[in-house]
Amino acid sequence: MFCPFCNDNDSKVIDSRDSGDTIRRRRECLMCGLRFTTYEKVQTRALLVIKRDGRREDFNREKLWASLRSACAKRPLPIGSIEKVIVEIETALANTGRAEIGSRLIGEFVMDKLKGLDRVAYMRFASVYRDFRDIESFKEEAEALLDPEDPVEESSQLSFLEDEVPINGKRRKAKKRA
Repeated sequence: MFCPFCNDNDSKVIDSRDSGDTIRRRRECLMCGLRFTTYEKVQTRALLVIKRDGRREDFNREKLWASLRSACAKRPLPIGSIEKVIVEIETALANTGRAEIGSRLIGEFVMDKLKGLDRVAYMRFASVYRDFRDIESFKEEAEALLDPEDPVEESSQLSFLEDEVPINGKRRKAKKRA
C-alpha cells in the first residue's frame, strides 16, 4: 500500500473495521509517520460496459462518481448521498448476473436514482445522457418531471421542515406555523 503523502510502500495497519461490504483500515506510514485510511472491497468479477458504439470497456466507478458529482454540483444534498447512489447502482448491476451491461441500462439506473434524490440533478444528467437536440425535448422532459404519472416522493432537500421532529429518540408532531 503506497502512502498518499510520501509514496513509500511500507505501512502498518493500526485499526480494521467491517463497514458493510467493505473493510476500513486505518494505516500509518512507517517512513513519514502520517496516517491514512483505505477501504478494501471484494471484487466479485469484472464487469464490462457495452458503449453505444459497440465498444466494450471495464466498468469504471470513478467515471460514474464524476458524472454524478457534476450533476449534483452545488445542490443541497445530504452528505454521502452520492456515494449511497453509487453503491445502490453497483449492487443493481451485480444483481443482474450479467458480465456485460449496456451503458444505456447504467444511464437508466442513474436517472432513476437521481429522480428520487434531486430533480435539478436529474435534469442536468438527463440533458447530457439523453442528448437533447432542441429546447422542446428538454421542455417535454421537464414537464414530465413536474407532472409525473407516478408521484415522486419529495427529496430530503428541506428535511428540517418535516412534519415529525425527533426529540430524545421519540417522534412528536412539529408545530405548524400559519
